[in-house]
Amino acid sequence: MAEAHENLIRAEFARQADTMAQAALFNDATILERIREAARLTKSSRALDVACGPGIVVEVLARDAGEVVGCDITPEMLAKAETRCAGLSNVRLQIGRAEALPFDDDYFDVVVSRSALHHFVDPAVTLREMARVMKPGGRMLAVDVMASEHADEAALHNALEILRDPSHVRMLARSELEHHLSAAGLHVESCTTWTNHREVGEWMKITNAPERIGPLKVVMAELARRGAKAGLNLRVEGEKILFDHRPALTVAVKPLS
Repeated sequence: MAEAHENLIRAEFARQADTMAQAALFNDATILERIREAARLTKSSRALDVACGPGIVVEVLARDAGEVVGCDITPEMLAKAETRCAGLSNVRLQIGRAEALPFDDDYFDVVVSRSALHHFVDPAVTLREMARVMKPGGRMLAVDVMASEHADEAALHNALEILRDPSHVRMLARSELEHHLSAAGLHVESCTTWTNHREVGEWMKITNAPERIGPLKVVMAELARRGAKAGLNLRVEGEKILFDHRPALTVAVKPLS
């Protein structure tokens, strides 16, 4: 099952490499600065971006760190990251699985993962791996959309995400993410949340799968008309189908002893 899912991720993100690299949402300077500030990097810091995609966060972290490593399982994404980070002597890109990171214990000062946890079959395994490669006193930044704390709403939300991108597994509720971080031996320091106002056409464009747009619009419009919010404030305004994603930047620290 794990191998089949990883093959699905590679196929989906090979398809999305161009659109994700260019998407305004992923290049939002306000959010990138928020990540940069939370990382608290110095020129002696080593940082890792897990499931780095086209290298957007890697490039930002490289402004402050001594070394930044971007790790991903999709070669097409790493090729985009290589282009974006060309000329940055403190950046290294490496293919690798988030569930078995190819790095030594206690190596990185900061480990980041943005918009990736919902693609892992068992995010607890990935979070333990991220914690393993962090130095004591190191910081983990987990950035992802949060699902509703209500199970029925979260299930409907995740079903819509899977129809859009079948490599999606499940967005976590905030309480579940914090439980996994604690189970990985980390102390949750802070959680910053915000709202991304989304429109279905913009959301679908990133997947680069136009054949999925029509059926998903029908489903989402009907759900909205029936008052099913899916924990997303799903709604129809004129000709537009709108909803709200609620990401969180959760910072967790590895104890010194």
